[in-house]
Amino acid sequence: MLGALVAGGLLVPAPAASAVTAGTAGATYAAGATYAKEATYAEGRAYAAGKTYYVDARKGDDSAAGTSAATAWKSLDAVNSADLGPGDAVRFKRGNTWTGTLTLSGKGTAASPIIVATYGGGISPKITTTEGSCVVVSGSNVRITGLRTSKCAWAGFEISGDNNLLDSVYADRNVTGVQITGSRNTVEDSILTDNNQMSVNDSGGDDDSGAFGVLLNGDDNLITGNLITGSYARSHDYGTDGAAIEVFNGDRNRVTHNVARNNETFVELGAKKGKTATGNIFAHNVVTSTRKRGSFLVTRGARHVVGPVKDTIAVHNSVYLPERETIGWSCHDGCSPSILKLRNNVIVVGGEMGFEDGKGADEAGSLYYGRSMKFKLGPRSIVARPRFSSTKSLRLEPGSPAQGRGRKLSAAWYGGASLAHDMAGKSLPANPDAGAYQN
Repeated sequence: MLGALVAGGLLVPAPAASAVTAGTAGATYAAGATYAKEATYAEGRAYAAGKTYYVDARKGDDSAAGTSAATAWKSLDAVNSADLGPGDAVRFKRGNTWTGTLTLSGKGTAASPIIVATYGGGISPKITTTEGSCVVVSGSNVRITGLRTSKCAWAGFEISGDNNLLDSVYADRNVTGVQITGSRNTVEDSILTDNNQMSVNDSGGDDDSGAFGVLLNGDDNLITGNLITGSYARSHDYGTDGAAIEVFNGDRNRVTHNVARNNETFVELGAKKGKTATGNIFAHNVVTSTRKRGSFLVTRGARHVVGPVKDTIAVHNSVYLPERETIGWSCHDGCSPSILKLRNNVIVVGGEMGFEDGKGADEAGSLYYGRSMKFKLGPRSIVARPRFSSTKSLRLEPGSPAQGRGRKLSAAWYGGASLAHDMAGKSLPANPDAGAYQN
């Protein structure tokens, strides 16, 4: 919870699965499975070639050349000490586990990134550690695919560099699946599940923190096409805590086309005094949870210790939170149209559909259903049963009152033209349906 991020003005980490359905493609992956895109990167993907190194935790030898499967290195230390540059690649053998931290400080280029991928058969290679993060990327233009990080003391993947890509990775049982303090990074088509550990969890006060799918402390990052589940943990201060996405001191991040299941909160936003969390976009996400206190979006105005959070946009999301203590969205401690804009959402809860104070949020084109509401409906918004065809996919049945409910919007609402499509890739019509899918 964001109260924990305020102490000292910084978030300070405390060092100390079963098959799931992923992303927009709907493919089913088990922990450590081989992903479709992984093979593409493993074969080089039309990038300018450099040196390729192999790592085998069972049969490798750090004194070997490392440049073939037969002469593979053994340890993470061998990779950490390598001088990786544009076009170089490191491949970790599937079915192997390493304990420690993989540190990637090299700098690739857009045309010749540094590639980290896999080779061999079996389950995805796994990295675990009892100290800090499992994979730390301080370099730039690094492309990582196919790795699993599990039971890391802090983050599965910690990215402080810029222009990096996590594609088809798997992170589980960490404090946070991914932490990003850098800019212009992308996390796509990945599974972040059961990141359910707390970094701070003590009695009294308002400082418990942890259980994040993605922790965004940087700017201009893209989180898209992922499955984020089980961001939820017991908390002394709050009873329970956790978020699929936590934004603290991060601007202009785009969180789109993700599936989020059984997290405590989908997204919570805040910033320390003197910092900002401005212009973040949440579009075309499908959010379901059976957690007792589930919520979709929590933000705040200037009267809050981690406010004001300005210019947040939530557009074309589908939300189903059936428990009685849930809330769709909360814009408190000085809400106004400059704090939160909501368009074309379908939000169904067992509790409160939404809350605003102050001047209220800028809301329109949406369908709500729940026990109560503490906000004023905007143009074309209604309270009605959505008629979902499934409370898992949240697609609409024919004749749903959410059909044609939305308002036509420019591409800027979605974070750019390339993201202006529904969860299944359909373009948006002039009179769009509310929610993540177009019929």
